[in-house]
Amino acid sequence: MEVMKTLVQCDFDGTIIEEDASLLLLDAFANGDWRHLLQQYRECKITVNQLNNRAFAMIKAHEQTLLDFLKKSVKIRAGFHELIACCQRKRFRLVIVSNGLDFYIKAILNDLGQDNIQVFAAQTQFSPNSIETKYIGPEGNQLEDNFKQAYIRSFLKEGYRVIYIGDGLSDFPPAKEAYQVFATGELLDCCQKTNLDCTPFADLNDVVKGLELL
Repeated sequence: MEVMKTLVQCDFDGTIIEEDASLLLLDAFANGDWRHLLQQYRECKITVNQLNNRAFAMIKAHEQTLLDFLKKSVKIRAGFHELIACCQRKRFRLVIVSNGLDFYIKAILNDLGQDNIQVFAAQTQFSPNSIETKYIGPEGNQLEDNFKQAYIRSFLKEGYRVIYIGDGLSDFPPAKEAYQVFATGELLDCCQKTNLDCTPFADLNDVVKGLELL
């Protein structure tokens, strides 16, 4: 029997780490009312690209200062290493697709010894006066929004059965296109309100138990 090729698309902030690193950085270092921008984003008045570009432009700190802060501030959700081992054992392709910023995602993964995981996130460029971000889609074009959805659709076109793991509102559109969904936080609320079938998780060991059944 032919085994269906499977890809696990996993969010980062609030999923692999328990906190949202972007929000932690903005709370600690932004010089301005960035939460007004967050509210505009939540009300769909601006895109995720506009939110990050305008909010992170308020940060003047050096990259290493931000990374040193996050090392003391974020907690890896239990079961992450077990999730990686499970995917390797079952030959599932594991990728991280995040609305967060690539510089801290890659740094955190590197600290965990897991820098071989593919990461698709906002590309970050530091300058003396600000931080610039941009989202590059699977076809190489710059995106304003629906970043995670663009990637799940590209994976589906490649013939993958996609398993989705996430926690936030931005995870709901791509989750609707997945073969199976593991959800916590606001994603879980959305799934339950709309009767989208999903498996709740508290830590990533719960996800591993579900993947073992596939």
